[in-house]
Amino acid sequence: MFRFLHTADLHLDSPLRGLAARGDEAATELLGASRKAFGNLVRLAIDEVVDFVVIAGDVYDRDWKGYETGLFFRKGMVRLREANIPVYLISGNHDAASVITRKLSLPDNVHSFSSRKAETVEPQPWPVAIHGMSFPNRAVEENLVPAYPEPLPGKFNLGILHTSLAGREGHDTYAPCSVDDLTAKGYDYWALGHIHQPEVVHEGPWIVYSGNLQGRHSRECGPRGCRIVTVDDNLEVSACDWHALDVARWARATVDVGGKKSFDEVIRAVRSEMGTCVEDAGDRLLALRVILTGPTPLHGELCSHPDRLQAEVRSLADEFGEGAVWLEKVKLATSPVVSLDELADRDELTKVVIGAAREQTAGDELPAEVSEMLGALPVDLRHELEARWQGEERKAVFDDACAIILERLTEKGGEG
Repeated sequence: MFRFLHTADLHLDSPLRGLAARGDEAATELLGASRKAFGNLVRLAIDEVVDFVVIAGDVYDRDWKGYETGLFFRKGMVRLREANIPVYLISGNHDAASVITRKLSLPDNVHSFSSRKAETVEPQPWPVAIHGMSFPNRAVEENLVPAYPEPLPGKFNLGILHTSLAGREGHDTYAPCSVDDLTAKGYDYWALGHIHQPEVVHEGPWIVYSGNLQGRHSRECGPRGCRIVTVDDNLEVSACDWHALDVARWARATVDVGGKKSFDEVIRAVRSEMGTCVEDAGDRLLALRVILTGPTPLHGELCSHPDRLQAEVRSLADEFGEGAVWLEKVKLATSPVVSLDELADRDELTKVVIGAAREQTAGDELPAEVSEMLGALPVDLRHELEARWQGEERKAVFDDACAIILERLTEKGGEG
């Protein structure tokens, strides 16, 4: 009977930390990815001849420096108006009334839901009632669901809500509610935003996170896009089809190098995993983090020569063609085959080295040498590095330092 497109979390012109400093062509491509993904969204809506579009919050990422971001979004809305496609949107925490201080009128095919109270619109000629409410400010801590209107009989009731539900890792808890709250409302479909990982939370009624259009960092791996929902003559969802729209695909290649006995073997394993990630990304730019794991006798060598490891992995990325792979980071998470306690029992020198290192990293206080080094750094960078010396990060630093020292002892002819 009718079809609509559900999207959320466009985060247009979202700043991607660290990319601008890289200055290479792939980094430039990533910086413009949110706009290109939005362009894909508009084309999809037009090509699929959807009846209307719903946007569940966070069109923008933060207050505009100028009007360019708002003008870009408006241009997309004009294209949808020319195709006779109306748009129904709410504001989320990133584009709440208290966040976006500049105002720009939108074309008349766009209905923005009020931030004062939840409201209902009944677009014609479809038998649908769309319920929604925008965030009045960035941090909405109360459950908004009870304030939403009751479902209208004889209509397909569609709720648009920006929420963390009961909480999701990596996201602030805003407009919290439960699946039971949503199902009890009596709506047929909840179009959710705020959580960037696409997810069908529930069917009957449908509770769906479309996810964001474009991954923005290595924690947002995998396909990103939207849903096109088909509602049949019985006012039931007959299809909820996924469409990938991202132009750059973030991925993590976790390579188990346990048992590898040479540097060349490690590189071959990395290349194999990288090839799989490239294939999965299709014709998109692949933004890749490589993580080496597993107990290996090469642990000390890998810790001792990080520059070589980085260069070798970057050279692998070049083999897949210009613009195919952007290497975000190479992370070493390997471990020595022999425990430090076992190594300490081998000879007196090794025991002294490990004991001295443990003394330096024991307790809550930073080693004097580290404190002196951090004191010379700018405040923001110093705080970031200080945090890395807490908990598991502190242990990782200790293990890597021991591995490098023991590798040096081995090169010098020691027994460790």
